[in-house]
Amino acid sequence: MFKNNSNHVRAGWIIFLAFASMFIAQQIFALPGGVLLALVDFPFQDGNYEMDIMAAFDRHPWIFLLTQGGGTVGGMLATVLLWRFVNKGTLKELGFRGSLKDLGFGLLLGAVSIAIIFFILLASGNVIMLNSFANPEFSVYALSFLVLFILVGFFEEMFFRGYVMSTMERRGNPKWLVYVVSAVVFSLVHGTNPNVSILGLVNIALVGVLFAYMFDATKSLWLPIGYHITWNYFQGNVFGFAVSGTAPHGIYNVSVEEGSDLLTGGAFGLEGGLLATVLIILGYFATRVYVKMKVE
Repeated sequence: MFKNNSNHVRAGWIIFLAFASMFIAQQIFALPGGVLLALVDFPFQDGNYEMDIMAAFDRHPWIFLLTQGGGTVGGMLATVLLWRFVNKGTLKELGFRGSLKDLGFGLLLGAVSIAIIFFILLASGNVIMLNSFANPEFSVYALSFLVLFILVGFFEEMFFRGYVMSTMERRGNPKWLVYVVSAVVFSLVHGTNPNVSILGLVNIALVGVLFAYMFDATKSLWLPIGYHITWNYFQGNVFGFAVSGTAPHGIYNVSVEEGSDLLTGGAFGLEGGLLATVLIILGYFATRVYVKMKVE
């Protein structure tokens, strides 16, 4: 049950241990931000404590960064320590190798993918811009969320692609199973996000497969990390859509109320729409062309 035919602990148990350890580390590192939020935003009504956590975080973007970013750093640290001392691997073996050109291409591909979705929705009348291109609304959120999404891009790719996929590969699991487990676990983790939808979870699983392919094709985490960062940032902080259900704070702001939820993703964000499905699939072909050009 716990060991395979080679008398090695099965990959599933190692990943389960890593997931539990990572979750605990996240809570510990997020705690200072939560305590600070309670101290600076502690509303009382008629002597009763009532607090909308997300609304409170919305009022304090730097505390939100301290909390969410702190938890993310905790998850990254747990992943590195587990990989080093349980898996006996190096950072290079985890996926930090190869050319930084992969990072640049990933950043470009993620940004272009979201931009294409946005302009299709805008041209088709499925979104309405609330401020013009000539009047961007820069705020502290543009910087705080940039830092956060960089941390998220690194952490989630380190764990779901670097740790999960490499652990399974080391135990001799078939490639299709490695892809599927990495993508499905990645999707399920997002299942607790606000305004979650079935199509949203399907698309997150699909982008998980795309990230797995990027990692496998380049033998490096740089490409999926880059794509992950700009996919999130351009959704929420450039074009003003929700990101996996979380509140947007865009340089440009849009309304999706008059559009089709099937295309816009509604309150969950672009990841809950069919256009995201199409662009994720196109991302596979773009990656394939990029990898072939690198070889040539």
